[in-house]
Parts: sequence; structure tokens; C-alpha cells
Amino acid sequence: MLTLEDARRVIAAAETKATEIGQPMNVAVVDTGGNLVAHVRMDNAWIGSINISINKAFTARAFDTSTQELGENSQPGQQFYGIQDSNHGRIMIFAGGIPLRRDGQVVGAVGVSGGSGAQDQSVADAGAAAF
Repeated sequence: MLTLEDARRVIAAAETKATEIGQPMNVAVVDTGGNLVAHVRMDNAWIGSINISINKAFTARAFDTSTQELGENSQPGQQFYGIQDSNHGRIMIFAGGIPLRRDGQVVGAVGVSGGSGAQDQSVADAGAAAF
């Protein structure tokens, strides 16, 4: 189970990293069912990234893999090519979504959007590490 307290801890760590790198972010945390538990839009973070962060978290939970890894496997000629068109367009295939595991089980995910892929991934990594 992923609690609101867990989600707040993940978001706080992600915010700290985003501040450290100087890039305001949107950070979302979803539960086992892919439902939003918490979201924050840091001051000056792109409004266009709100849904992207939520959908990255959903994607990481829906497939129990990072969106970065899914992205690598969804390029032309790869096994998941075209997957981003599934699930009513909610599937994100670029870095920034990471499953959250407790006792080996995926219990939710974090999704981050607002910077480059490398920035999104580093902020998501920081959030996931706090879980």
C-alpha cells in the first residue's frame, strides 16, 4: 500500500532535487491502481506538463517499468512500437516515470515532467529513492 504520507515524502524529495538543478517540475504520485494520490506543480513549472507528469506515473504503474525503459522499447522496430497510442493516449514513452516498490511489489509510481528527459529522470529518481 502507498499512503498519502509516502506520496508527500516522494514529492518533497523530488522538489528538493528540482530546486537543486534549477528546474521547476510537476510531480505526481499514483497508487497501485494508477489513481492519483498527490500532485504538485512547483512555481513556474509548465502547465502543459501537469497531465504529462500524471500520465508518466500512470504509465510506470500500468506496465511496472520506467517510462524511460518503455520508451527505449517503443521505437520503430522494437517490441512495443506504437504502445503510446494505447490506453486513450495516456501512455508516456519518455523519461520521468518510475514504479515504486515495497517488499518487491509495485505499489504505485512517481511521474515527473517539466524539464529535459535527463532532468525529469533525475528528479523522478530522487523521489523514488525517498520512497
